[in-house]
Amino acid sequence: MRRAKRIIAIGIMVLLIATAAAHAAAPLLKQGMSGDDIYRLQLKLQEFGYYEGAPDGTFGSQTKIAVIEFQLDTGLSADGVVGPATLAALRDYKPAAGQTSRAAGDNRKAQQLVAFAKQFVGVPYVWAGRSPGGFDCSGFISYVYGNFAVYLPRMADEQFAVGVPVNRRDLAPGDLVFFTTYEPGPSHVGIFIGGGRFIHASSGAGEVTVTPMGKEYYLERYLGARRVIR
Repeated sequence: MRRAKRIIAIGIMVLLIATAAAHAAAPLLKQGMSGDDIYRLQLKLQEFGYYEGAPDGTFGSQTKIAVIEFQLDTGLSADGVVGPATLAALRDYKPAAGQTSRAAGDNRKAQQLVAFAKQFVGVPYVWAGRSPGGFDCSGFISYVYGNFAVYLPRMADEQFAVGVPVNRRDLAPGDLVFFTTYEPGPSHVGIFIGGGRFIHASSGAGEVTVTPMGKEYYLERYLGARRVIR
């Protein structure tokens, strides 16, 4: 019995050593690196709808944001560094049934709404603005959705009470995304447009702009999402 226990203990130790060695041998991919491993990473992220543009084998800010979005959606530590856990998640990841990426299956109304919203990129940010002459964040939302017969409350915190909650990993174009910025609670709102990005009237940018969801400022302040169109 004692000999059997010792053999089992040795076997476990060997397994642990082998596992640690495998992890140590796994590549650690991060911003600033380049090469074939980065190119393959970008292809994989692009396949799942996280990376836009042509893969170039260079781990820049766009790749880091795509990695962070993937990590958030798969419950990993969102540090933008691709270690063994993230590589394993990429290897085993399976999009939802019937989808080839997060953007697949969007309804036509949502696609039209996003296309309409993009026409206003560059329109100045104006406090309390709610027209193409100038928007604030919630004014932009109410204007865009109103053009599709979806009438929302005027203020961001009121808009947060409309529709149904959406898990971050289930975001689809047309969903409202909310952030805690200048005051506690939902004080900023935008429209998710796919590809890990949202469009919003930004006081910081001074205009309507498109921003990655993984940008550090918004990543830290993300509050939740609501779906108001189906």
